[in-house]
Amino acid sequence: MKIGFIGLGIMGTPMALHLANAGHQLFVHTRSQVPEAIQAAGATRCDNAAAVAREAEVVFTMVPDTPDVEAVLFGENGVAKGLSKGKIVVDMSSISPMATKAFAKTIKELGCDYVDAPVSGGEVGAKAASLTIMCGGEEAVFERVRPLLELMGKNITLVGGVGDGQTTKVANQIIVALNIAAVSEALVFASKAGADPAKVRQALMGGFAASRILEVHGERMIKRTFNPGFRIKLHQKDLNLALQGAKELGVGLPQTANAAQLMQACAANGMGDLDHSALVKALELMANHEVAKG
Repeated sequence: MKIGFIGLGIMGTPMALHLANAGHQLFVHTRSQVPEAIQAAGATRCDNAAAVAREAEVVFTMVPDTPDVEAVLFGENGVAKGLSKGKIVVDMSSISPMATKAFAKTIKELGCDYVDAPVSGGEVGAKAASLTIMCGGEEAVFERVRPLLELMGKNITLVGGVGDGQTTKVANQIIVALNIAAVSEALVFASKAGADPAKVRQALMGGFAASRILEVHGERMIKRTFNPGFRIKLHQKDLNLALQGAKELGVGLPQTANAAQLMQACAANGMGDLDHSALVKALELMANHEVAKG
């Protein structure tokens, strides 16, 4: 197929590569320079999003936030300017569910289809094509793009209508943030009490407290490897979506609010571009103690 891909960052680049390596013809656009790996895969660089949409049958977007998706879709030389009837837009960004529904309505009015398909799994999952992909849209449209999604992920679920994929991603980010906060508190406590945090983590991995966060991010906290797989400032954005949605729904999310404040403390201290496992640093500041020395 002729596939468009807009947004070639930490996640988008490996995702697009999987499509190209499967033999699909790729048309790409990104704010920065097109990565060498994408060029080497034979992708065609387009000057703007409209040009991508003119060439492609299915257009994927993978950009940071709701305003970015809106600009890519409906800005000057946006995707909407290049669409023709029957094409499909698949937004894999993590954005507002309500905005997603509005975007989909406009795309539908152009005679095209829309699927929201945010992902979880970070850079590791993107590179390994093992992402969890949470989809919202019409079932028939989802089935048309499923073979493409299967090139990028393993756990692919059509949750419901447009916007439900984004709602699921927000729920995912709540769980991940609270788990990171829990592991952070546990390791700060154990380390300050004088126990070896590496051995504490090893012991906990064999019990009911075991989790993917303890396994991966607990190791990051101990080894002090906070190079970004998923940046704090992006997780902040997702938690803000959760809190905004909670306000609209009349739902209390006290633990989510607490995790958001810990991330805000990190960002205020210049750590917004670190991996979200660096949330532990906010607790370390309060404890005047680091889990481990780098």
